[in-house]
Amino acid sequence: MLSRMASVEDLRARARRRLPHFAFDFFDGGAETESNLRRNRAAFEAVTLQPRALVDVSKIDTSVCLFGQDYALPFGVAPMGFLNLAWPGTDLALARLAAEKRMPIGASTAASTSLEAIAEAAEGHAWFQLYVSTDKDWVSSLLDRAWAAGFRVLLLTVDSAKPGKRDRDIRNGLQIPFRPTLGHMLDLARHPRWSLATLKAGLPRFANAVGPNSPFSSAIPLTELQRRMISDSFDWEDLKRLRSRWKGSLVLKGLLNPDDSRLAVAAGCDGIMVSNHGGRQIDYGPTSLEVLPAIRDTVKGRAELLIDSGIRRGADLIRAKAYGASMALLGRPFAYGAGAGGADGCRQAAETVETELTRALGQLGVVDFNRVDESLVLRGSDSWAPWSNR
Repeated sequence: MLSRMASVEDLRARARRRLPHFAFDFFDGGAETESNLRRNRAAFEAVTLQPRALVDVSKIDTSVCLFGQDYALPFGVAPMGFLNLAWPGTDLALARLAAEKRMPIGASTAASTSLEAIAEAAEGHAWFQLYVSTDKDWVSSLLDRAWAAGFRVLLLTVDSAKPGKRDRDIRNGLQIPFRPTLGHMLDLARHPRWSLATLKAGLPRFANAVGPNSPFSSAIPLTELQRRMISDSFDWEDLKRLRSRWKGSLVLKGLLNPDDSRLAVAAGCDGIMVSNHGGRQIDYGPTSLEVLPAIRDTVKGRAELLIDSGIRRGADLIRAKAYGASMALLGRPFAYGAGAGGADGCRQAAETVETELTRALGQLGVVDFNRVDESLVLRGSDSWAPWSNR
């Protein structure tokens, strides 16, 4: 049983000790110099929230309604590929946790577990994340499988037309399928618990892309794998065709430009996830939080706004909501939880953020998460916010 951790950062520290270096770096790292990864956190920390006193906060409501479904929490699990590398069985552990906590979970195209198994375990709380490959037949089959499995929300990731350059993975020689070098073997010997658990469960694989024509059928570096997996020619006309094919809600994931958000609404998207891929794609772009107000002002309620990238504390959810995001998806906190203690660590990640959120709402004098707005933000605390234009 994992001892109680005080914060997501505590889970990260424990995961770093328990995981082989290459596995920890895969989840922890960002693109190139990782400056965008660091700025994601700095953007949230720059926003000061101003509390109100003498409010009855004995009952606090954190529920939200999104795409016609009620959720108990305004955050969920971001889609993450190869997640069982953090600990065997993590995909299913998080899917079960999503069902229990009544929060959404994104099932990645590159998941270590089949989308059908994740959907069953999540009991109606799973969304399917799609990377559009150059193989149109494979994409079509994924969409058919997702609908048949009960997915009704599609997260279409559009920020990966060219793969991010992740220096840590290159230095670590990480490739899929995993073929250990001598350095890897020494690393594995220093982490026997992870090594034995993974040996017993079997090496993680991309469960949704199997067979002789799979883009993952040979051992290749991660950057080459991404190139084969994701089309670099998918454009707005392709989006419109996909929109007409998918019968459920469609969320465009990975927008950072207000002009793109306008085009997304015109193409019939039901939601926009403001995201820089957790700093894993480009090292020189904006943070999600700093562009969120401008995208909110452009969309003007015509699509739901979601956010990811850099969220580590419950108060971060309030900051994001103040700028217009109704839901946040968290990635690394759950990966750290899995690395720190498997299913128990995943639960601690969720409960830590949930507790911090409830406490922060009470401290700010807000009894309903849905009532959070920009009036909570101390003006000028975020130097990047264009206050003069509002």
